[in-house]
Amino acid sequence: MKITVLLFATLKDHAGINRISLELPSTSASMTELRAALTVACPLLTDVLPSAVAAINQEFAFANDLLHDGDEVAFFPQVSGGQAKWPELFQIASAPIDLNELTRIITTPLTGAVCLFTGMVRGQTAETAAHGGLLETVQLEYEAYEPMAIAKMRLIADEIREQWPLVQGLAMVQRVGKLAVSEPTVLIACAAAHRDQGCFEAARYGIDRLKEIVPVWKKEIRPDGTEWVEGHYTPTQNDRNA
Repeated sequence: MKITVLLFATLKDHAGINRISLELPSTSASMTELRAALTVACPLLTDVLPSAVAAINQEFAFANDLLHDGDEVAFFPQVSGGQAKWPELFQIASAPIDLNELTRIITTPLTGAVCLFTGMVRGQTAETAAHGGLLETVQLEYEAYEPMAIAKMRLIADEIREQWPLVQGLAMVQRVGKLAVSEPTVLIACAAAHRDQGCFEAARYGIDRLKEIVPVWKKEIRPDGTEWVEGHYTPTQNDRNA
């Protein structure tokens, strides 16, 4: 059985490669067996693979899930149906985000309010270390597992519509590549007929959830070096698309 393994962010850095073709002896194997075989094939992953999040064919995978010949399996650090009635946009973008254009896309003649959240590249961060001071950032470099990222954005949209059914248009856009200080990195926009119909709450929920389950990672580029920034959320069965 032949499996294609994709590695992202810190796992890619540890292995020195981002793709491994792995032959497994049996015609059916579990994710636990694959992790063991991958550790043998690439010992550089020994310390990081046990805690890595996994996906089979762009869907979160767990220990007892079975693999089949030709499957694509991705390993990465912790992150993050049907025709829509309202306009929606889910995008991984390499070009700058045009906030006015995206707002236009998700509004209709019925729209009276849009809540828009955008993250920015922060140039200075207060350090939590004992010596204090400011941590300087020159650039951020973003990387995404794009097909799965789009699928998880759609899942978040479904969750938003279940909790705030009066929300109309929705947009989620994540930049990738190297971004300069003060440049927008991510956008969540929610439209509604009135400001009290959930657009504020939905936008907050959207960015928080995106940080949990959408497979996007950032590398901080500082004057003294670089470092991947990893999250703390471990996906559960509930984070799978239906």
